[in-house]
Amino acid sequence: MLQRVRAQLRQVSAQMARRPVLCCGAILLICALILPITLTCGREKAVVALARAPGRFFPTDGQVLDLFLGQLEEAHVLREEADVSVVFYYAPWCAHCLTAQRVLQQVALRLTAQVQFVAVNCWWHQGRCRKQKNFFQYPVIHLYYWRFGPIEYRGPVQSEYLESFILRVSTPLTYLPTSRALHTFLTHQQQGVVGYFQFNSSPQPAGYISFLLSALHALRRDHQGAVRFAVVTNQAVAEGVSLREDESVYLHRHLNSSLVFPRAQRNLTAQAVCDWVFENRESVVHWIQPTGAKSYSLEAELQKGPALLTFLPHNPLSANQLLNQVTDVALRYHSCGSEDGVSSVPRCCQSLLASGAEASVCELCVSHCWALSVCVEHVQLSSAPCRSVQGSYSPFSQISVCCRSVPRPIPGSIPGSIPVSITDSITGLQCRTNNTLRFYMLDATLHWTLAQRLGATNHSGRPFITIINLRDETHYVLKHTDSLEDFIQNFSVSFSPLHRHLVGHKQHQHTQSLIQEVTSDSFLDTVMDSQRDVLLLYYSTWCGFCSLLNHVFLQLARLFQGNGALTVARVNVGRNDLPWEFMVDHLPSVLLFPRHRKQMSVKFPENTPMTVPNLLRFVLQHTSHAPWEESGSGAESASLLGAELHRLLREVSGRQEGKCEAS
Repeated sequence: MLQRVRAQLRQVSAQMARRPVLCCGAILLICALILPITLTCGREKAVVALARAPGRFFPTDGQVLDLFLGQLEEAHVLREEADVSVVFYYAPWCAHCLTAQRVLQQVALRLTAQVQFVAVNCWWHQGRCRKQKNFFQYPVIHLYYWRFGPIEYRGPVQSEYLESFILRVSTPLTYLPTSRALHTFLTHQQQGVVGYFQFNSSPQPAGYISFLLSALHALRRDHQGAVRFAVVTNQAVAEGVSLREDESVYLHRHLNSSLVFPRAQRNLTAQAVCDWVFENRESVVHWIQPTGAKSYSLEAELQKGPALLTFLPHNPLSANQLLNQVTDVALRYHSCGSEDGVSSVPRCCQSLLASGAEASVCELCVSHCWALSVCVEHVQLSSAPCRSVQGSYSPFSQISVCCRSVPRPIPGSIPGSIPVSITDSITGLQCRTNNTLRFYMLDATLHWTLAQRLGATNHSGRPFITIINLRDETHYVLKHTDSLEDFIQNFSVSFSPLHRHLVGHKQHQHTQSLIQEVTSDSFLDTVMDSQRDVLLLYYSTWCGFCSLLNHVFLQLARLFQGNGALTVARVNVGRNDLPWEFMVDHLPSVLLFPRHRKQMSVKFPENTPMTVPNLLRFVLQHTSHAPWEESGSGAESASLLGAELHRLLREVSGRQEGKCEAS
């Protein structure tokens, strides 16, 4: 084998010696192949370069210590040395981190004396933070109280909200030295938990440490701080809430009876106290913070039933009088205790109009549903206030009648406040109506875009209040001249005088065009015009096929240009609400509203292509007169329209013949 290879090599060398040109060509070909490979490999090595070392994200002279190399061990050491610390995990390229950077600097400037602020670059690939933490979004803010933590902050990245949450973590317990302080704490709008501990035997009893940790557990579960914790050390003050034993925990509730932590059934641990509080707390007013105009969290709350949304300017660092007023109305609305001798058993109610000189609405409630029809016939309704009547026809029927006059504004009300109704008929209304409301609060500064979509006009100091009934696809807006209580009453009654609020896009410029743009305000005046036939296109900006029909409707409108018998219009249902009877089930849709018989509107067939000939045939078929009869030049318009029809028919037939020949 080896000899054969040697013989072949001798033959090749002999041939190359005889033909030197062939030898040089082979050498040049090999060099041409090797040179590009060498250059390409060298260029790849130059493209991949080492990443630059990160720089400081926070200024060196600021109050935030910036660990821009991801030194997680140093962050742990600093956290253990401080009583309260805030750790800010960031990525240098994140726009949200840049916004939170300015907010954190403002808060750190005010709280640097009592809180340690540390920022860690958790994106640097060589840092310890990137290797140990698995964050899916930035920034991440963690708070630590001594060795307890982390408590993640999930609220808005605003200086007032962040500072309020840090202060809550810094002082999780409120000390109540006097009975007056205890009364002020319990009458607050938020839920209150009071713990009684005697510090005689130990400077920090074990029960007190568990109660302190339970307050921190509550902040970890609810970053809004809906539940407040307080501690009492004086036995005389503790007896104000019937606490006599050491290490007792009291949960105050405004509507239901208050509770004391069951020491016999549960151990007094931090997690047990926190779970017990959240299991038995009252939810009267809910603060929600949707992430945008379309939010799954908001939709989940609206799916539970009718909701009253209050948009008000809110600063968590200061008291809000408007918030207290709305909370007071919500408490009286849910207060279903005994009123005027009427028991709070489940009842059936019906709203009726009372006869008299002054128009009144009466809410008639009975203890048994079978007696409702009999009560309507026998009980006389008047404009008297709430009263209780014992039915003479049965000993088991207790009748409650609450009458009120038509809502009217109260003269002399304070500007910027919510008018209060004269009567107190809203107390316990939740138990007397089938449309039970849930009360929600939203910060108008953060969610004003959502308020505008619901009908808010200007961002003034007054709150914007609306009731949304997602099941009926309706919502109502409180007017400035009405009171909140009357607004809730009018929604709760069976014969509600409220009108559905239709949100529409306002047109500032009235331009002359072949296709008339219709809004919520001009819909009835345009479409319901009894002297004109109206061809209406339902479209939306997110509908891609709708935009393809613009040239079709434009050609159709040109055919009827200068004609007073037919109006070609369109409405953007994505920005304009319409009454139910005028809505469609899909987009795009075309409806024809004939004159003199608007109730006999006709929908363009869904299985028919929307072309100019088909639309023109649809209009001529369902109109009771020729479109050119009322125009100025009848014969001329008819001839022009006929010529256009023939041209379109020839175009359609030509396209059909072309398809047949191609097939």
